Amino acid sequence: MSDKHIFLFAASIIKLFIILFLLITNSKAEDNNIKQYSNDEGVLSIMYHRFDENKYPSTNIQMEVFLKQIQLIKDLNYSFIHPEDFEKNFNIPKKQKKILITVDDAFQSFYEVAWPFLKENRIPFILFVSTEPVGNRGYMTWEQIREVEKEKFAVIGHHSHSHKYLIDKTNEDFEEDIETANRIFNEKIGYVPSLFSYPFGEYSEFMRNYISKKFTYAFGQHSGVIDVNKEKFQLPRFPINENYGELKRFTSIIKTYPLEYKELLPVEKKLNKSNNPPSFSVEFFKDQKNIKNINCYSNEGNQWEKSNIIFNDTILNINFREAFLPRRGRINCSLNDDGKWRWFGTQFIVKDD
Repeated sequence: MSDKHIFLFAASIIKLFIILFLLITNSKAEDNNIKQYSNDEGVLSIMYHRFDENKYPSTNIQMEVFLKQIQLIKDLNYSFIHPEDFEKNFNIPKKQKKILITVDDAFQSFYEVAWPFLKENRIPFILFVSTEPVGNRGYMTWEQIREVEKEKFAVIGHHSHSHKYLIDKTNEDFEEDIETANRIFNEKIGYVPSLFSYPFGEYSEFMRNYISKKFTYAFGQHSGVIDVNKEKFQLPRFPINENYGELKRFTSIIKTYPLEYKELLPVEKKLNKSNNPPSFSVEFFKDQKNIKNINCYSNEGNQWEKSNIIFNDTILNINFREAFLPRRGRINCSLNDDGKWRWFGTQFIVKDD
């Protein structure tokens, strides 16, 4: 081989390594969602379960209340975002806040009560389905799910197979549950949904890492508004039910804007005796305004009180009063930013073993 060919071969190898390095770097940046402060108006996701099932107030909404909520969104001139647009344009800051509707569990009451209205008005939404309960009493059938799925404004999401407390299972059992659902989705609708919703909004870092390799985005059940800097596999939603769906409260939720941050620690959201209370910190961006106006409330000791905040430049730390009690520890932070209320929430799963 001539010197020229050796040189060209070496140059091509170096070029290949450079391309691979850039791809890996960009992939990591994309995965970690590393960005600058965006002043994103955000996507506010609201979560429903049952409709007109009065004996389940913690997961039910009255249809007449739901209709008022939809009308309020329209009166405020907010538009509904299609889930596919949400996926494609996640990294583009929104100039006007969007509303994303999600419905978990595929209960029969959704199909009978809410689905006709959504279909008539072609309001986009995600229906998160757990594959094991499908066809059981109180749940939709696969025929009904396929009916919903064929409409362009409706998207089917993945909600595990069993819908059990998967964070209590072994890592192997968790993986098997997700893979079982994948096989059933492929059999019943011909593909595996790309959007995931954690059952009960619970996940460990192992679960989050596993889901990040299988799906494009994943939703929890901690409150907050989605912006371009939110971690793609820990996306917040506001749960709406009879207890928290009253129109005055709903109005305050819908008017909420993102409270962006650069990093939130700890990464692990599963707590036990060794890491409870957690070492909690949030790093904000240097060019965020009014960030020192923030207030946080947390429920350590099973008592909601104002959190003890300590600021160090752009980093907020919380000095917890005591450990969180099982099963859930929560922190909610809000900020009055020149009349705009900004919000984010965090949820920990507390184990007593």
